Amino acid sequence: MKKLNIAFFGSSLVSAYWNGAATYYRGIVRALHQRGHQVTFYEPDAYERQQNRDIADPDYATVVVYEATEAAAHRCLAQAAQADVIVKASGVGVLDELLEREVLRLQTDERLVIFWDVDAPATLDRVHHNPADAFLPLIPRYDLILTYGGGDPVIQAYEALGARQCVPIYNALDTATHYPVAPEERFACDLAFLGNRLPDREARVEEFFLKPAAATPSQSFLIGGSGWGDKGMPANVRYVGHVYTNDHNAFNCTPKAVLNISRESMARYGFSPATRVFEAAGAGACIITDYWEGIDYFFEPGQEILVAKDGAEVAAIMAELTTEQAWSIGQAAYRKVLAGHTYGHRVEQLEQLLLGELVK
Repeated sequence: MKKLNIAFFGSSLVSAYWNGAATYYRGIVRALHQRGHQVTFYEPDAYERQQNRDIADPDYATVVVYEATEAAAHRCLAQAAQADVIVKASGVGVLDELLEREVLRLQTDERLVIFWDVDAPATLDRVHHNPADAFLPLIPRYDLILTYGGGDPVIQAYEALGARQCVPIYNALDTATHYPVAPEERFACDLAFLGNRLPDREARVEEFFLKPAAATPSQSFLIGGSGWGDKGMPANVRYVGHVYTNDHNAFNCTPKAVLNISRESMARYGFSPATRVFEAAGAGACIITDYWEGIDYFFEPGQEILVAKDGAEVAAIMAELTTEQAWSIGQAAYRKVLAGHTYGHRVEQLEQLLLGELVK
């Protein structure tokens, strides 16, 4: 079987700072490496990510950090021309339009050029609302559009915009980094939520986390992530700031339950489980999630995950949830992700897709 040389332009592999896709990238790239493929990951020095790294350069990829300038980006593109597959991920954060345009100049019959959308709902909303968006005419030119999730609604939306083929590669568990550990007192609480403060998430955090916290003052709540420092919160909510990835396992293992809150656009399209759902399940956490279409494609509601349609339902679940029930649900979720939702499973699908495209 052919081993691929892959050039990947993304936000960051080494820093999760203001970069929610980091663990997704790591899981995919590590699994590609384990199957014998070679990945060079190009990331800009931007948004203080390099100053807030949470891993050193990994042994499963070559990391190239470039200055956030057009000249530096063009040097990386020239280097990437040696690859069999070139990936431009969405949301690099700097020079996105340049990279999306210029990677297509490297497309040949022997070299695939792929757009990998790690926030397809946001991208689709953006181009639907702006007919002059520079990315819009480029969509039909990519060999493949891969997405972080979205299911049939995202596939159909991209195909309607002319995509040759759109395939979701869902989030999953990276068993090398996320697993059960001993609890830590600093994360002790009844319900914990981890997520950065983003415009299309904040209202849902108010509804699904802060509202139930205010309604149940006898219980303790914990929130982690960047940007929440000046947010007004009930007295029973404790804010712990940015949680580095090496603390995620303890964050997931310690509370009675952990809460997943989708961003508004992800919930609207459905079939977009956040990376943290699989990370928490991989730590054996009892997960409560806001409702989105497609949950039962990944977990069985009531048995492997608990589902709430609003903050009142979160409060009702927490009022009745015992420690024993939480442990049982967490263990069931743990078994499910190991059986069918690891990055090894995802990359088997990806590998067949890439090799199939290259032999056309």
